[in-house]
Amino acid sequence: MRWRQGSGSGLLVAVVGAALAAAGGCRAASDADVLEFWAMGREGEVVQQLVPEFERRHPGVRVRVQQIPWGAAHEKLLTAYVGEAMPDVVQVGNTWLAELVALGALAPVAADLAAASDEFPGVVAATAIDGERFGVPWYVDTRVLFYRRDLLRAVGVDAPPPTWDGWVAAMEQLVRGGERYAVLLPLAEWETPVILALQHGAALLRDGDRFGDFRSPAFGAAIAFYRSLFRRGLAPGAGAAQSANVYQDFASGWFAMFLSGPWNLGEMSRRLPALADAWTTTPLPTFTGAGPGVSLAGGASLAVVRTTPRADLAWRWIAFLAEPAQQLAFWRLTGDLPARPSAWHAAGLAEAPRTAAFWRQLARVQAPPTVPEWERIAAKITEHVEAVVRGGVALDDGLAALDRDVDSILEKRRWMLDRAEAGRS
Repeated sequence: MRWRQGSGSGLLVAVVGAALAAAGGCRAASDADVLEFWAMGREGEVVQQLVPEFERRHPGVRVRVQQIPWGAAHEKLLTAYVGEAMPDVVQVGNTWLAELVALGALAPVAADLAAASDEFPGVVAATAIDGERFGVPWYVDTRVLFYRRDLLRAVGVDAPPPTWDGWVAAMEQLVRGGERYAVLLPLAEWETPVILALQHGAALLRDGDRFGDFRSPAFGAAIAFYRSLFRRGLAPGAGAAQSANVYQDFASGWFAMFLSGPWNLGEMSRRLPALADAWTTTPLPTFTGAGPGVSLAGGASLAVVRTTPRADLAWRWIAFLAEPAQQLAFWRLTGDLPARPSAWHAAGLAEAPRTAAFWRQLARVQAPPTVPEWERIAAKITEHVEAVVRGGVALDDGLAALDRDVDSILEKRRWMLDRAEAGRS
C-alpha cells in the first residue's frame, strides 16, 4: 500500500543522531496562529488546495503544510519526536499509531470527533489503542479483487464466485492449457497471508498480544491454502519478481486477477484505457459462503501531537478535513476513498462500478494487532511464509520459527506489561 511504513525498525534506532538536524525546523515562538501540518506523499501536495477555505473561515490563521515522501516519513516522525520538533498535526498510516502512542507523541482524539457516527467501524477500530482513539480517519482503503471479467467469461464464469472454492475452480479453468496464471500473489507482501488468516479466524497474537499465535490451527490452515495456490500452478511461484510490469501482464492476460487497493483504480484507468470494459473489482470471497470475506482496514488518519500549544486549532483543522464536503473535494483531487460514508452516498460511490466493491468490503474489514511492534512482525510473516511457499521449509517448522521470532520481538512488551500489572496488584 502507499502508506506502508518505512523501515519498521525499533522505536528510536538510528534516529537520535539526526535529532539535532530536525530541531532546526522548530517554529518561532511568535507563530501562535500558524498551524504546522505534515502530510505524506501526493496527499501532502494536494491538501494545500483545501487550505484557503479553512483560512477563510479562521481569519488570521495560516496552515503551513510540509509534504513528506512516504518512504522517509517513518524515520522523520521519530527523528522529530526525539528532537522535540514535531508539528501540530500529522498524517499517520494507521499501523503507525500504536508506535507513536507508545512514545507518548499523540493526543487522544477530541471527544466530539471521537463520538462521530459517520465512519466505518472497522477502520475506526484501527485507530484505537487500548480502547482509546488517537486518530481520525482521513481516507480509507482496503483490498479487493481486481479481475479480468472478459477472461472469466471466456471460461464460462459470468459472475464472481462468493467463495474461495468457487474462485479456485474458476482459476483452474483459466490456467488450463498452461498459457497463463490465474492470480498474482507477490511473496514480498504480508497482506494476503494475513487476510486469509483473519478469514479463518486467526488471532495472530495471543495472551494480551504478548506472544505470537502462528502455530494455531486457523493460521496454519490459511497458509496451507495460500501455499496450495502456488503448488497447483494458479499463481506464479516467484510472485511479483516474475512480473516485469503488473499492468502490462494484466493487460496481456498473463494473469487474470490480483488483490489490491483503491489506488489502483486510477492507475488501471490511466495505464490500460483499451481494457476499460474488460476489468472490474469484487469484494473478497469467503471460506464459509457468507460474504464478503474479511479484508484489512487500511488508509491514513489525522492525529494531533500531544505537546502542541495549538490543540484547539489543530482539532478544528482535522474536523474541517473530515467534513463530508472536504472529503469529497479531496477524493476528486486524489482518488482517495472518503472516510465518511455520507460522502460516499453524496457522490454515488457506493453504487458506482468498481468503487461499489470497496463499499461492500469496508463493511467487513479488520485491523491487524495494534501493537508498536507490528511492522517488525509483518516483516517476519513475509519472511517465513515465503520460505514455506517456496518449499525450503515445512509448514509446521516455518510457523514454529515465526512464533519464535515474534516472541523475541515482543519480549520487551511482555516485560513492560508484566511490570505494569505487578504495580497495580
